[in-house]
Amino acid sequence: MTGPTDPLTAARAEALFSSDLPTGSTLTRPEAGVAVRRAIRAHGGTRGCAVVLAVAYGDYPETSVARMRWALDQIRTCYPRL
Repeated sequence: MTGPTDPLTAARAEALFSSDLPTGSTLTRPEAGVAVRRAIRAHGGTRGCAVVLAVAYGDYPETSVARMRWALDQIRTCYPRL
């Protein structure tokens, strides 16, 4: 079990979740950064990304958990917290 997720990691993961990248992609830090920035612009900010996440959990709960797990893993790998 991991500890609480810090707000920046959570926001990046929400943005990556709402991106157009396929679940399961392995990203480099630059690729993750580009995907996060594009998603934030496309959805009108981090709150828009959070809305996409919430809607997906409501509409597709069976796939949303795996996608969020993937997004968090990618962000934690690309942006490790010290």
